[in-house]
Parts: sequence; C-alpha cells; structure tokens
Amino acid sequence: MHQQIDKKHKYILLIILFLFLSTITNLKVSKNLNNFSNIKDLKVIGLSDNLNQKIKKKISFLLNQNIFFISEDFIRENLNEFQYLESFDVFKVFPSKIVINLKKTNYLANTIKDNEKYIIGSNGKLIDDKMIDANLPNVFGNFSNKNFISFHNIIMQSKFDYKEIKNIFFFKNGRWDIETNFGIIIKLPKNNIKNSLDSAQNIIKNSKIKYKVIDMRIKNQIILSHE
Repeated sequence: MHQQIDKKHKYILLIILFLFLSTITNLKVSKNLNNFSNIKDLKVIGLSDNLNQKIKKKISFLLNQNIFFISEDFIRENLNEFQYLESFDVFKVFPSKIVINLKKTNYLANTIKDNEKYIIGSNGKLIDDKMIDANLPNVFGNFSNKNFISFHNIIMQSKFDYKEIKNIFFFKNGRWDIETNFGIIIKLPKNNIKNSLDSAQNIIKNSKIKYKVIDMRIKNQIILSHE
C-alpha cells in the first residue's frame, strides 16, 4: 500500500514537472514569435527626402510593434495632421517591415482665412504654407473648400484654361466670378457653369474685339462690355 502511494506521488510530480517545462517552452516560443513579427524596418517614400523623413519621424513609434496588429486606419489617424498629403498606400512586408508610399496633394489656389495665408489642396484641405504661389489663382470670399473643389472640377471639365485665371471671387448667393491674367472679368451664372465657361473661352479666343467684362448671369444672354 505504501509503495502505491509513493508511485502516485511520483506520477503527480512528473506531471507537474512536465506542465512546468511545457509552460516555459511555450512562453519562450511565444516570445520568439512576437519578436519575429515586430516591426524592425519602417520605410517612407513618395515625397522629397525631407518630407519623407519628417513623416517617418512622426510614425517612428511603430517600430517594435507587432506588424499583425497595425492597421491602415491606425496609420491614417497619425498622418491626418499633414494637410499636404493626398493619399498613401501601406505595404506590409512580412515578417517585420512596413513600406508607406505617400502622394502629395495638388496645389490649386491661394486664399486667406482669418488673416492667415493658405493654399487650397485638391484634397480639400487648407495647407498652412505661409506663402503665396504666384502661379496659382487667388480665391476671395466666404466659400467652403468643398464648394471650391466642386467649382474647380467644373473648370477642368470645360474648355477654359485654368492657368489663365488670376483671381476667383465667390459671392454669398453661391455665384462665382473669374478674372483672367489679361484683366477680363467673367460673371458666371449659378447654374450651367460649364457651358458658360465654354462660351466665354470661345469669345476670348475668337473675338477680334477685346472685352473687359463678359456677363453671363442672365439665362440665354451674354452681355459684353469694355468697362
């Protein structure tokens, strides 16, 4: 009877020892797997070296985090402060590398908001560049960025050359005016803007008389003026 109890104790001790060793082994394996999938290389491309490095520094906290737990949405949240970004792609190179390919937004126009100078990007954001780009038109009025992007898209779909625009004016009633580099004012209607721009372009290119104002606000009428 005494020998049976001793054998039973031995079996229990062996089982405990086996479980203990198995737990340690599993912990080591788990730790090694985690280290294997931790991000060791972070590459940012697409922009100038200076901007790439600036953004890489911003997201350097990703290093040593598990690559499986990093989502694109999480990275996007940390890049939202860079207004000049149009979009980006994230590539996970397993087991431990992330490549982020950035695309810069197109600069569309200059504007002033609350006495501060900004550039309007094609991403609909105001870019705090502290500079005015002489090659871009200036936009005046209490407009929303969404309104301007919509108006810009209409211009780009028309025959009118966006590069010929010097100033753009927005009015409270939702209407836009354009001043060209040659000092011609085009008063546009609220609706049917594309066709109006096409007509204005034809007048500017084909008319032998140089008008200062092309008024298209009244439906089915074009008023030309030298003043």
